Amino acid sequence: MGRNKIIYSKAGDCKYGRVSSVCITCLLCILFGLAKAQQKSSYKQQDPVHKALILDPSIMQRQVTLFNSQDSGDVVNYVDNADAYQWLSANIPLFDCPDSTLQQIYYFRWWSFRKHLVQTPFGFIFTEFITPVKFGGAFNGISSATGHQVYEGRWLRNAAYIEQYAAYWMFGDPQQKKPVFHKFSTWIDDAVYGLYLVKNNSAYVERMLPALAADYKKWESENLLPNQLFWQFDVRDAMEESISGSRKVKNMRPTINSYMFGNAAALAKMYHLTGQQEQAAFFEKKASRLRTLVMDSLWDPKAGFFEVKHPNGRFADAREAIGFIPWYFNLPYDAKTYAIAWDQLTDTAGFSAPWGITTAERRHPLFRTHGTGHGCEWDGAVWPYATTQTLKALSNLLNNYKHQNNMSKKVFFDALHKYSWAQQKDGKPFIGEYQDEKTGFWLRNNPRSRYYNHSGFADLVINDLVGIKPASGNTFIIAPLIPKGAWDWFCLDNVSYHDRNLTVLWDKTGHHYEKGKGFRVFVDGVQVRHSKTLKKVVISL
Repeated sequence: MGRNKIIYSKAGDCKYGRVSSVCITCLLCILFGLAKAQQKSSYKQQDPVHKALILDPSIMQRQVTLFNSQDSGDVVNYVDNADAYQWLSANIPLFDCPDSTLQQIYYFRWWSFRKHLVQTPFGFIFTEFITPVKFGGAFNGISSATGHQVYEGRWLRNAAYIEQYAAYWMFGDPQQKKPVFHKFSTWIDDAVYGLYLVKNNSAYVERMLPALAADYKKWESENLLPNQLFWQFDVRDAMEESISGSRKVKNMRPTINSYMFGNAAALAKMYHLTGQQEQAAFFEKKASRLRTLVMDSLWDPKAGFFEVKHPNGRFADAREAIGFIPWYFNLPYDAKTYAIAWDQLTDTAGFSAPWGITTAERRHPLFRTHGTGHGCEWDGAVWPYATTQTLKALSNLLNNYKHQNNMSKKVFFDALHKYSWAQQKDGKPFIGEYQDEKTGFWLRNNPRSRYYNHSGFADLVINDLVGIKPASGNTFIIAPLIPKGAWDWFCLDNVSYHDRNLTVLWDKTGHHYEKGKGFRVFVDGVQVRHSKTLKKVVISL
């Protein structure tokens, strides 16, 4: 396949000053200033000045060259391989650590994320599959991993890429002959608020809010049951052929109900941000009610786990990784009663397997019974999509809950390393659809599975491992999940945050980076915090 071509609407002359009443692109131009994007602005025109304090982009140059050499080059989107190093240098935070596997995959995932960047008449979008699929929408857009993609892309220095992508689902997709956004459940409102916390663009939030709120109400009209819980087919959760689910039965699932709780809570925060207190209170009530319903209806006290409930009121009697998702949105109450669910994460009869976190408990009699690579089986195989959700949920548990049972920084640290280690094929960096939990074999082994943009990784390193916790206002927290004694040094540099530049550094001896011993945080090159140990710190801008 050659470079994707940019196709303009027939009323494209609006970009020269005449606003056409029939040009669907005009709305986006007005709302989000996409006219410049339509004029084929080039990434080559970006500011070449690197703002890193400690690290140099050359730290990834050898890796990028390696990744380029391993790519067939048959698919080229907005940024080709020849320009990948330049684009990455201008956009991503730099990361250095003693774990060579984790560091390599960090850069590989940014490199592959870049391959999915497509320019359209509606601005930039990120695709999920590298090649067209029949169930994709316009420009091969698919909504199932939108939350992961927005969380990942919020750390790009140029916010236009991810802001325009989120806007596409609200304004571009509805204009297509066959809109596809509601083909899959999403947590887009939560993700947009997470994007705001990093970029601090309140004007963007204000422009997005009416469409996001309307979309929430549309989900209610389509998927809300009389008992006020949401239903979903497992295939519409992008988790088809699961033990608990069905393509036809309207099950009450921890997935969509957690997503809609997170969306309602995010909408409330965004309405508060824009001074619309009545609307904020409206969505706060929705979030509160949904939290109560999930806790009362989807927690199985017998299993000690959040489970799918069938229309007959019975639990599915299967622990699945989707039972961890409520913690992704800080939904569960903070009590030992619920924290006990996490014991299953490290249990080899539960979700712990040689190649990662399984999507169903290994002790279940229906584990891995739905086939081997012939469809998209979520009956136990390792899915990076679910791994990302589970690790984010675990990070929230460790950061935001007093009751953590047997979970620790080491559990997170080891699981993230295993996740990075599993992203290989034939000894080379690779991210695909899903894997055999014992051998690591990629079960969906076809061209569409290459560079599968259906999960997150860089955000887990930045937001959870290093622990940059963005916030609305002038303070933020850094809460590393690196166990004491695990690393003697690491550096996360060139992090674009609130139009400032952050550097987070740990150097046990002071010799590795020659900035002195200890844990240090820099803002725009100025040291703002130092401690002897690697610990949680609060930073004021």
